[in-house]
Amino acid sequence: MIPAARQRGRGAAGAHIRGGDRVDEVGADSPIARGGAGRAAAGVQVRGGDRVDEVGVDSPIARDAAGRGAVGVQVRGGDRVHEVCLDRAIDRDAAGRGAVGVRVRSGDCVDEARVDQAIDRDAAGLGAAGVQVRGGDRVDEVRVDRAIDPGAPGDRAPGLRSDEVPRHAVQLVVVDPDGDAAPWIERFAALPRLLRAGDLVVVNDAATLPASLPGRAADGSELELRLSGPVEAGRLSGVLLGPGDHRTRTEHRAPPPRVERGDRVTVAGLPATVLAATGRRVELAVHCDGDRLWQTLYAAGAPVQYAHRSERLALWSVQTAYAGRPWAAEMPSAGRPLTWDTVLALRRAGIAVASLTHAAGLSSTGDDALDRALPWPERYEVPARTAQAVRDARARGGRVIAIGTTVVRALEAAAHDAGDDLPIRQGSGIATLRLGAGYRPRVVSGLVSGLHVPGESHFELLSAFAPADRLRRAVALAAQHGLSGHELGDACLIVPA
Repeated sequence: MIPAARQRGRGAAGAHIRGGDRVDEVGADSPIARGGAGRAAAGVQVRGGDRVDEVGVDSPIARDAAGRGAVGVQVRGGDRVHEVCLDRAIDRDAAGRGAVGVRVRSGDCVDEARVDQAIDRDAAGLGAAGVQVRGGDRVDEVRVDRAIDPGAPGDRAPGLRSDEVPRHAVQLVVVDPDGDAAPWIERFAALPRLLRAGDLVVVNDAATLPASLPGRAADGSELELRLSGPVEAGRLSGVLLGPGDHRTRTEHRAPPPRVERGDRVTVAGLPATVLAATGRRVELAVHCDGDRLWQTLYAAGAPVQYAHRSERLALWSVQTAYAGRPWAAEMPSAGRPLTWDTVLALRRAGIAVASLTHAAGLSSTGDDALDRALPWPERYEVPARTAQAVRDARARGGRVIAIGTTVVRALEAAAHDAGDDLPIRQGSGIATLRLGAGYRPRVVSGLVSGLHVPGESHFELLSAFAPADRLRRAVALAAQHGLSGHELGDACLIVPA
């Protein structure tokens, strides 16, 4: 262990640690040679020929504006680097920087990079989580589980924390898509003050299913069924994954056993027949009555979750305060911080609140081709009172504010089905809309969403409401202030002034 504060001390295979740095673990399996100016481990510039076999940083590392962190990566004051694993040698020249977000030039060799956020690429090529590396550098493996310095605007996709934020502590990045104001940060509880009397807020009241279900193929091999939509008349639709659990990244899970139409499988201990199978996507008929099916699903199933959180999520923790019918494969998470206190404050401020139900689907399947097609068509239902509330708000000059992109898909699908006579149609339907920069919403004026970085599908959805450069500035601000992009993290509000 190296003390949290050390004034120009040396430790951990000769690493030069500045005052205020904190390094919880540094392991080096082989000697690290340094020149007179060389530094190593947790924020040190590494010169050509240096070898760093493993560096683990489990706690925040504070840097001044010129500080360096995580094996040569330049990080700014207050940035946090939680884990970096380098399993092979990295050669650097005197000016080289590497690993975790460094720019890679043409001809660089990057064998494997694993990051939770997107990697922007320019004409010269970006890789290894975006860090600048000189030609000939080699990075065999980089794993980054938490936030990294956002860097200069436009340099790369900013990093965000990925830990859970308590509902009452959620921060809100406010983006004006049309004006000159720079994005700024408020508490989520300030939402009533950021909207105006006469506006309408629409929420998705779908409850989150225990959509991760254990199962076995006919030959006894293990599988996991992840539901992709509501359970209807004993039929389960979803995707299959092979053995393992959420602690393994979805794309790294073993492939599922092959199943075909007519095969018998078990799901949550219940016998089922495969009605349809296309690659990982399946539809199953479960052989039991409705009461037993629901009791078994809730007893054996768990919420869908991903590798950035190792602890199991409780089902209650992925429900909104106003959840109703269990339709959602994953939580409509934009509504998680919308507590009853905030709902009541909205109404007291003259802002109406209405609900609809949208079957929020999966955000990842482990199959690249399937993931590119997300979001899939999803069921929705707009009650008559909500359709009327939309008409009333528009008649009085109010804005329609969607809490989450699922609400946007449902409202815009209902508007499309209504034609030119009405702003929105009540009733049920299937939302097939894919939002993006080219889409112009007919009904929704603004929305609350989670924080997403360039390259993520949800970032493209948000670009229907604000220019991409404004969204990038908003995410950079969020990263600078240590906000979380986890689905149980912080949020943004995109609304015209």
